[in-house]
Amino acid sequence: MNSAANEPVFNEHGLMDPLTPSEAVIQAGLVQPAGMSFSDWMQSRVATYASRRYDWDALKFQADFDPKYGRAQMRYVGTGGTGVAKDVNTIASSHFTFSTMVIPAHHEGPSHIHWDVEEVFFLIRGRMKVICEKDGQTWEHILTDRDLISVPPGVYREEINIGDEDALMCVMLGSPKPITPVYPPNSPLAKIKRK
Repeated sequence: MNSAANEPVFNEHGLMDPLTPSEAVIQAGLVQPAGMSFSDWMQSRVATYASRRYDWDALKFQADFDPKYGRAQMRYVGTGGTGVAKDVNTIASSHFTFSTMVIPAHHEGPSHIHWDVEEVFFLIRGRMKVICEKDGQTWEHILTDRDLISVPPGVYREEINIGDEDALMCVMLGSPKPITPVYPPNSPLAKIKRK
């Protein structure tokens, strides 16, 4: 594959999104707010399953292009890789996001790349084929229940539910709001504008 249309940007701090707040601002957001009791503060750091909902719209632009890309995200910490900042029902984070994703049988997450973060997939239930590519080299692996893969920044990754039932996996990214991922230049999704 050729390099993505959005090349990584490096500065003296490493790979950075200019919109990412400074470390001091991120850390200040994790301190107990003045006037808030310890009990209320700790309660604000709990995200129950009952208070979440699966968001089938976060990646709808992909499913609108091809229904095989239909999948749902349930965010717990941060924006997730989809960057849904309008979801105020998540726990603030200083260095990562955490969500779960439902991938229906035979659906897939298209090939994409994160330049700024590693991405961890922990498969709770199902059978997923993960395909990774870098500099023309391709690698594949089948994940089953309770298997995990950590994909480094700068590596394309694609996940395909090869099972006959919905797969459920946890997704974790190493930033409170990752830079929006990009697709390979030859992917038809590279030409789609996100809504």
